[in-house]
Amino acid sequence: LNLWDWISLRILQNYREFITGMLGNSFIVLVNCIDWVKSQKLSSADCILTSLALSRIVLLCTVLFDSYFTVNHLATWFATCLNVFYFFKIANFSHPCFTWLRWRLSRVLLVLPLGSLFLLFCNFELSDIFTNFWVNVYRGYKRNSTWSLDVSKTLYFNSLIVFSFIYLIPFLLSLASLLLLFLSLMRHTRNMQLNSGSRDFSTEAHKRAMKMVMSFLLLSTVHFSFLLITGWTFLLLHNSQVSFVVILLSTLFPSGHSFILILGNSKLRKTALGLLRILCICINFKHVCVYI
Repeated sequence: LNLWDWISLRILQNYREFITGMLGNSFIVLVNCIDWVKSQKLSSADCILTSLALSRIVLLCTVLFDSYFTVNHLATWFATCLNVFYFFKIANFSHPCFTWLRWRLSRVLLVLPLGSLFLLFCNFELSDIFTNFWVNVYRGYKRNSTWSLDVSKTLYFNSLIVFSFIYLIPFLLSLASLLLLFLSLMRHTRNMQLNSGSRDFSTEAHKRAMKMVMSFLLLSTVHFSFLLITGWTFLLLHNSQVSFVVILLSTLFPSGHSFILILGNSKLRKTALGLLRILCICINFKHVCVYI
């Protein structure tokens, strides 16, 4: 796979991720905005969901530009806030620390974005270092200057450690929130089955919630893992094919996560099913008109 093939595949992948991601995230924003106009209010979950979708839209629009690091940072932290919100709203633990934080959830959701802004300034510096690294790599290969290339690699290596630590914080928060939420749902579902002795509607709803949480957890793990691996593959492997696969997998989260959010939210799911029915009717009507 030569350089031009790699660039072409990367551009095609970006366009595909852009189209699918824009469809899912724009749908979330549109439905919540219409509901906001009708009811003149927006719940905390819908507010975080809309902010996450908006940040994902901006992220998908800036994948090819220098602002990718900034927007990806914000989108990552909005997703973390959503996971933390679901954990404190749905999970049920008797620990006093959990109860104390649950009563102060609005403050917790305010502290997380404010704390992420401090890390955002670090991301600004890291993006400049990564850009300068690739400029020096190009100049080093062009001039056969091994000294400047070694210095750039050392700086790049140190920056990758800081970069990995910055993205490890929201990943650990999301991982802890989703795992504890899954354990709480599993325990509650087991108690309901023992008490009722049958598969009622409430039990099935909890099982669907558990599947959604596991989907969140799987996508989050894939996204954060390959996000951290991406920078290291460029430095250690120097293999464009491996790097392309890693980047491909790291971009699945902004698009795939939105569709899981739609399926897990009753309001968004009903609206999506209604639109799909209308779309199927229109397609069938078009086929009938063609045959006539």
